[in-house]
Amino acid sequence: MARKGYDFATPVRRILIGLLALLLVSLFLFWRVDSPRAEAMRAEFVDRFVPGFEWAMTPLTQVTRMVSSLQSYSRIYAQNQELRRELQKMQAWKEAAVQLEQDNAKLLAQNNVRLDPSLTSITGQVLTDSGSAFRQSVLLNVGRRDGVVDGWAVMDGLGLVGRISGVGNQTSRVILLTDPSSRIPVKIQPSGQNALLTGDNSILPTLDFIERPENVRPGDRVVSSGDGGVFPPDILVGQVAQRSDGRLRLRMAADYGRLEFLRVLRSHPAERLEDGGALILPPEAAPIGPQLPPAPAARPQASAPAAGAVLRAGDAAPAETP
Repeated sequence: MARKGYDFATPVRRILIGLLALLLVSLFLFWRVDSPRAEAMRAEFVDRFVPGFEWAMTPLTQVTRMVSSLQSYSRIYAQNQELRRELQKMQAWKEAAVQLEQDNAKLLAQNNVRLDPSLTSITGQVLTDSGSAFRQSVLLNVGRRDGVVDGWAVMDGLGLVGRISGVGNQTSRVILLTDPSSRIPVKIQPSGQNALLTGDNSILPTLDFIERPENVRPGDRVVSSGDGGVFPPDILVGQVAQRSDGRLRLRMAADYGRLEFLRVLRSHPAERLEDGGALILPPEAAPIGPQLPPAPAARPQASAPAAGAVLRAGDAAPAETP
């Protein structure tokens, strides 16, 4: 078995480590010495050797910049995520603000409609559109508890929409003017022609039974006539339109595509006269021709003369009573 030789590396390593430690300690002590000569030597050392080590400091500088950039990127990413969350919240608030602005505009438009001062209204919100191919109607969130009565007129901020047809405790149904069962009397202005507006499941209901169609022009204003007490008079319904077939129809003033808030008009039935005694009767007719003389008054019956009375000559004796 071969014997190992003497290990010279370990003592040399120890000596080198000791010399390096001694050199570092000496350099440290020299760097800490506070004297003008030592200060001059340190300045000379820095000026001579430090600029030459710039190539060695470049990787460290780049690493430091990369770390700083990563930290900045992390901060920017966190800020970006926070801004995204804030933007989503702002978009939700914007949608709510736009919706409220539209609702406010519609309510203001309803308040700006000039109606008869004797008419009051109840504003309700459309819950759902229950219309179909054979029935045009909507549901409102006002009902019997709010004083709604069947048959009252309903309008939006622009014109007449329909009438109440069915009242519940909290909801009510509105039959639109476009429903086939809807027929209301209207008046065409300025000619004053009366007509009947008939729904036919289209956005342009027909105008029937016009007295003089030649006096009606497209664009004429159409209002409710109030005949029959179905609707209050002078409520805007729309304008006259003429189709290609020459038939007169009505372009609705109400925005049927965006029915959200509707006004139910309180209309009271006309007063009925039931007490005939309160009427002023005409005077009796006088007879025609000359007036007849009045009838003579009846003469009183003669009584018997008193006892001892003397009859004069020429006096007739009283007749004896049986």
